Amino acid sequence: ALLCRGMQASKNKNTQKAEPFYRLSVPKQTSSEIINEARNVLRTLRTRRPFTPTEDQRKLFGSGSSRAPQNRPPSVFSLHASSFDVTESRPVSGVRLSPLDHKPVLVTFTKDEDPSISLPKPPADAAEVRKVSSARARLFRRTSQGNFLSVKMVSPDQNEENPDSEEAAMKSNLCRSNDNCLAEQRSHTPFNDGSRQLICNEHISRLEREDFLKGTAGRFLFQLGGESDQMKKPGTSSSWPRSTGWKRRVSGLKDETRIDTSEEEEIFWHIKILPILHELEKVEDNIENLCLACTKLYQALSEGNMLGKRFKRRSVLLKTLYKLVDIDSDPLCLKLVKIILAMKVDGKNLLGVCKLAFRICRNEENDGIIENDRLLDCLLEVLRTEDLHKNHEALLYCMGAIKFMSGNAVLLNEMVDKGAIEMFLQLMKQINNNTKENDTYFSNLGHLLVQLTATLRNLAESPPARQQLICRGAASELCVALEQRMNDKDVCTYIIRIFSKLSSYDDFCAALAGCSRCYILFLALLNEHQKQQDLVIRIIFILGNLTEKNNQAREQFFKERGSVNTLISLFQTYHELDLDAQKSYHEGGGEEKNHPKHPSEAEDVLIKLIRVLANLSIHPSVGAALAAATRIVELLVTVLEYKSVDDCEELVINAATTINNLSYYKVESSAVQDKKLHIAEMLLKLLMSNNMDGVVEAVRVFGNLSQYHEICDFIIQKKIYKFVIALLDAKNQDVCFSACGVLLNLTVDENKRALLMEQGGIGKLVDCLEDFGPTDWQLACLICKTLWNYSENMTSAASCFGEDTDTLLVLLTSLLDEELVLDYSLNRDLRDYHKLYWEREFKPVAEKLLHRIQIHHS
Repeated sequence: ALLCRGMQASKNKNTQKAEPFYRLSVPKQTSSEIINEARNVLRTLRTRRPFTPTEDQRKLFGSGSSRAPQNRPPSVFSLHASSFDVTESRPVSGVRLSPLDHKPVLVTFTKDEDPSISLPKPPADAAEVRKVSSARARLFRRTSQGNFLSVKMVSPDQNEENPDSEEAAMKSNLCRSNDNCLAEQRSHTPFNDGSRQLICNEHISRLEREDFLKGTAGRFLFQLGGESDQMKKPGTSSSWPRSTGWKRRVSGLKDETRIDTSEEEEIFWHIKILPILHELEKVEDNIENLCLACTKLYQALSEGNMLGKRFKRRSVLLKTLYKLVDIDSDPLCLKLVKIILAMKVDGKNLLGVCKLAFRICRNEENDGIIENDRLLDCLLEVLRTEDLHKNHEALLYCMGAIKFMSGNAVLLNEMVDKGAIEMFLQLMKQINNNTKENDTYFSNLGHLLVQLTATLRNLAESPPARQQLICRGAASELCVALEQRMNDKDVCTYIIRIFSKLSSYDDFCAALAGCSRCYILFLALLNEHQKQQDLVIRIIFILGNLTEKNNQAREQFFKERGSVNTLISLFQTYHELDLDAQKSYHEGGGEEKNHPKHPSEAEDVLIKLIRVLANLSIHPSVGAALAAATRIVELLVTVLEYKSVDDCEELVINAATTINNLSYYKVESSAVQDKKLHIAEMLLKLLMSNNMDGVVEAVRVFGNLSQYHEICDFIIQKKIYKFVIALLDAKNQDVCFSACGVLLNLTVDENKRALLMEQGGIGKLVDCLEDFGPTDWQLACLICKTLWNYSENMTSAASCFGEDTDTLLVLLTSLLDEELVLDYSLNRDLRDYHKLYWEREFKPVAEKLLHRIQIHHS
């Protein structure tokens, strides 16, 4: 029986359909899949991921945004102290309580009182009594007003004037209403000059401050000064040092009690916080000192447990910080952002501070200080805790700042380590839950979603981030967002870019393929944005990745309504664009040798589109349907007609590979069969090129088409067989394999066998068997089948094989010795595969050929 490539001899028409290149059907495939993949006539195609240039500037919306400037939040804005609202900074109020009937009890001390604890002694004279009482009254008045950092311009000597006049002023002040007090405070000048000093509105003199420090609070603080850095342990209610020095005994009571929390806060405020705020009021000070003061302030607030909303001096503190925003210094503003966010501001102030963080992060030169000051922690806390509906604009700028950070490799890795991806996906889920498309809120959330998806696009570059995105179901959530925002080109673009990056990996491809509606969404986008090259090319790239290794994905995409028509429409659109570009290039005086090395935009789309067709054709029923699709075959052939391999190598080779895949299917309505001679003429041009990859691909197609007599005649007529025989000298297994496939089909025809003797064909086949036989049983089998066909009617081995007869006898004998030829140094999986193929395919043919030669050998 004759053996032909692509056709196995069979007496039963119902046997399994033969496959070109003798693809082996193994019940349980092992690593042989790796080897076979490069050999199969039906081959998938790989290609480069579309290049995405980085934005040259950090903006809320990129230069290619579809949003009109008037319809989107600004990236550039002015920000001043007036941008913040002090009234929103008041501490959280508790339930107003009724006053208690309180009768003061005289406090006395036991004889065994701890001598380390000193309490203030009553003053000796009436004047001193008035002085202390006046100071104490002012202290309580300051507390009730809630703002004691509003300042007046007072000369140093005024600070020590007659206490009687000061006392009279105090009595007058006590009679004023709160409104009058506030009005007076607003009139105060905020800053001092070189000849004046800042003092509190309540006229605390230096002497009075000393008296205060000499009292109980002062003694407590100075006794425990060495312990002031001790922070509270988890579960304790205060950040004060844990010391028995803070306890005091009361006469008549055996148990000990702590100082009231508000009193502790009051003392801490005056001793720790207030001096730092005075430092911050010195606007003539340099930026470095102000930054240092802010650092100390944050540490002190943390130590005193004063961060958050429940600190009653919060409004005074924030008002001071807001004034510093006017100073144009990113390092200082970064310190301010950290403190203000830690104070848990909301409303207008949260928006203002998030804008401030955004402005700082816009400058790439600030990435170093941002990393050192751990701004990312603060912004992630905002995302985690703030209400989306109430603060969506603040979250927009917060997310915008994080997006800028994700452009820095160090900060990006920090995001992954801190679990930011889970926060981002939770935020996306909240956004996706709002489905009222005509709502203004829906539109505003779209702006936020742009920042979020842009950040995820940057994160997709990181392998650890990729794993988290897969594990946390990012594919399905992104598909939901894509479906809801089909009319938002910015959101669609970023999501498609994420998919483009992640679909290059098999694990994400599997997750995305599990989202059944993704194919419908991709087709809808392709139809909606057919001429948006940046979007189209990425969707096509994703589809190519999905269909590269997943047979179910091939079938599912093909079955979607209008899928093939969409691909045809895109093919026509970009084929016409490419023709126009090529025409303009030649009319402009461009020469072939100066043709651009990289594919044009239209060529790149065609490359990836043809790849999808090649991958789809692997599926039996889909491949058969595509082979019958006349328009698809016509477009593929057109590419070979107007485009040379020198113009765009990848495009031409992809077109030839896809034609090769489609030519495998022997269906009655096959458009490839109808156009086989025209295809052969186009392949001849590729075969004669200097591009070896193109030559091998052309030979592969001839290997399939040479099963038809018309193509065999064409090969003889155009002397193509000589070129094919010459390829046997290439010393390349794949090239020899393709060439042997054509020669095998030629030797089916008795009239064409003699051609094998030309160009030393027999000797070259024997050389290939000797060079590659022990390592490539597929190729060895193909050579033996070719020689079997060739020697069918021989009467003498010497006349048939000439001087190569003895060499062939020795070679076949050695290759049939199992112990000699099987390489046991291979790993077990590969060794089993080699043995299986040797036994099933090579050995039967080689034994028959050896027996035939021995019979006719004299």
